[in-house]
Amino acid sequence: MNLHLQDKAVLVFASSGGIGRGVATEFAREGAKVMLFARSEEKLAATAEAIAAETGNRPLYTVGDLTDAASVQGVIDRTVAEFGGLWALFNNTGGPPAGGFDAFDDAAWQSAFELTVLGYVRAIRAALPHLRAGGGGRIVNNTSVSTKQAIDGLLLSNVFRTGLVGLGKSLARELGRDGILVNTVGAGRIDTDRITALDSMWAGKSGISLEEQRAKSQASIPLGKYGEPADFARAVVWLCSGANGYVTGQNLLIDGGMTEVY
Repeated sequence: MNLHLQDKAVLVFASSGGIGRGVATEFAREGAKVMLFARSEEKLAATAEAIAAETGNRPLYTVGDLTDAASVQGVIDRTVAEFGGLWALFNNTGGPPAGGFDAFDDAAWQSAFELTVLGYVRAIRAALPHLRAGGGGRIVNNTSVSTKQAIDGLLLSNVFRTGLVGLGKSLARELGRDGILVNTVGAGRIDTDRITALDSMWAGKSGISLEEQRAKSQASIPLGKYGEPADFARAVVWLCSGANGYVTGQNLLIDGGMTEVY
């Protein structure tokens, strides 16, 4: 299938590792012009080099912080300046701290909101004029399976990720006539550093080893294994592609069938 992404300009947030790096790699493989964005220049440079070696398509990168409004506007402006426009935006960030209700004060709630919601809102606001000017485009917001089934010990993520589903559905309705398709994706157990950290936390609480915790988690997944970043990325890239002409306003879980919802 031709995904019609050759030379399309795409911006991938939090792309120096994990899910973001996987998505950026698949975009590069499809011939898109890719802009990476994350806080560490060292990691971004290494990621750009690795993607170029793997795909033959070298992405550019911008150092910044999704919680900083100037950084977000700056990377949108640079992407458009370097590539001549913008076709797709993949909003992505690391999750807020783990913990239950009693663990968080007002500052923690505000910080989690700015990380998981306000950064996405700012990125979309900055991107929209360019998407409209190009005659349309794609926005995909990364969340979590917690949008359908709350995860114990991840209260802040449960609250704010769910709000992003409302954002995505509302924008899909508002922006459809502009030719802009907006979707939400939720990661299950994709094998990244974030999942390893959570597995370590849960293992400690249960008094078992990390290996035992991983085996327990894998047993709860119908496919019997954790997903790879590339498994997640291929779904995102299709949603962001020209091959997707009619899927918008959806909340897609990429979780190997783990989440028990209908």
